This record gives sequence, C-alpha cells and structure tokens, in this order.
Amino acid sequence: MKFYIADAFTETTFGGNPAGVVILEKGQPFPEPAVMVKTAAELRYSETAFLSPLDGSAFEIRYFTPAAEVDLCGHATIASFASLLDAELAQDDRDYTVKTRSGDLIVKLQNGFVMMEMASPVTLGTIREQEKLELLYSIMGIPFEPVLAACGCSQYVKLLPDMVSTGLPDIIMPVKNRETLNTISPDFPALSRLSEEYQVTGVHAFTLDREGFDVTAHCRNFAPLYDIDEEAATGTASGALTWYLFSHGLIPDQKECAFIQGEAMERPSKILTHIRTTDQSARIQVGGNAAIVARGEIFL
Repeated sequence: MKFYIADAFTETTFGGNPAGVVILEKGQPFPEPAVMVKTAAELRYSETAFLSPLDGSAFEIRYFTPAAEVDLCGHATIASFASLLDAELAQDDRDYTVKTRSGDLIVKLQNGFVMMEMASPVTLGTIREQEKLELLYSIMGIPFEPVLAACGCSQYVKLLPDMVSTGLPDIIMPVKNRETLNTISPDFPALSRLSEEYQVTGVHAFTLDREGFDVTAHCRNFAPLYDIDEEAATGTASGALTWYLFSHGLIPDQKECAFIQGEAMERPSKILTHIRTTDQSARIQVGGNAAIVARGEIFL
C-alpha cells in the first residue's frame, strides 16, 4: 500500500498538523479496524487516514486516532488529497466526492489548495450552570471569566461554551484573551472523563483577541479521550467554531474566516473556513494547504 506523511494547514514542512495517509488499491478491502488502530498508534500522529478509490471521482476515507476510529477528520482529509495529488490519483482544479461516516462530502482542489465541505452544523447544547462552567474551566487550568464580544454597534453578547458539531462534536470554549489561551494547561484524565460525560471529542478553546483583521481567532484544541492531548490544527473544530461565531452574530453570512492554531506547540497552522447559509441549511467549508513530508510503502 502507498503511504504518506503530510503536514496539513501549512505550506511548509514541520508546520501545521501531521497526518498519516494510507492509500489502498482500488477494490482492496480496508484492513481490520484493530489493524488500522494499531497503525495509527504506531505512527503516533493524532489521525491516520485510510483511502479507498471508488468509481469516478470518489473516494471512501476512514479515520483513526491511536485509540479509536472517528467519523471525520479535517486535517487528515487535507493531507489525504495532497497525497492523492502527489500520487497522481487526483487532479488539480477538480471536485471529488468523499464517502465518510459523517456522510458524503465534496472536496475541491484548486492550485494545490484543498477545500472540504463539512457535515451540516448543529449546536447540541450550551453549558450555562455556574458550577459546570467553573468545573470546565478549572479542568482546563484557568479560572472562569465571562467573555463579552462585540456583535454590532454598541452591542455585546456574552459568550458561553457550546457543544457544536460539523462532523465531530466539540465543546467550543471562549476565553478572554491570548494570554489566557496560552496559559491553558488541562488536567487530561479529568478532561477525558468530562468529554465522555458530554459525549464530545474534546475542547476547542478560542479567543477573539487577535492582531490585525486577517485573523479571525486564535485557537487551541484538546482531545485526550482519543489520545490527543493537544492538536496543532483541527478542521472539524474550525468548522464548528465558524458556526458558533455565526450563530452568535459575530460573523456575517458568506464570511471567510482565518483561524490560527498550534502556536503553543510551535507548529503554527492557518485554517481557512467559509460559511454560506440559506433558509433551509448552512454550508461550511474548511481548507488549507499541505506539505508532503514522506512517501513510501507500508506493509499491513
């Protein structure tokens, strides 16, 4: 099987978020799930994608952390299509259909840039109770402080953590400023238990405290329940954050967002998103570049 390592959401190696990519021959069955989990654990990246070419311009992708299979992974999808381009199994300036456990999604390739459609966004709940808020922020290693954000002329909205999914559910957790974001130091066993209780992948913390207008928010992501203490770039959570900001009136329809993640890991990533809504639905896309680090054969 062809095997790649690619850094997603960056244009240079050793930045962004690395992922393993295993490309099966057309018609070849996926390995047993236990084998794919062991492969992800052996590679030690937060996710490894296994791709199976289908008829026409379609692929099936399954995503594995070192602990379990997950329904969708943004950065591993970006890495997958960069790898398919390198392997000449996909062509630039074309659209592809990707079959995932979150449904069939569209991926667009343009000049090496990969833009993927996320699953339909949904807000699953809000953490409002003072005791639960204090517990969440305490587990993250910071005190709970109310966060106010401008949503119009002389109008402010109080931001609370929401559970949001665009393929994977996360707690989208606002923090006051970049200094607070940088001091987050979770109690990982407690965060794993809390994630299990809320039935989420983990916590995606963000702040709207930023420099310049070309950055929408700075972010950090933690998912120890899936053996990912911290991740340098998280596509699904970036899609969820886009919906969070839109639903709270902080960004308009047709907005293009730029999220910076991975700074605390010294692997800065830039994740671009776009939201478009109609009366019936909302469509969120997440995209970025990827840099190939290694290619070869893997024996499973």
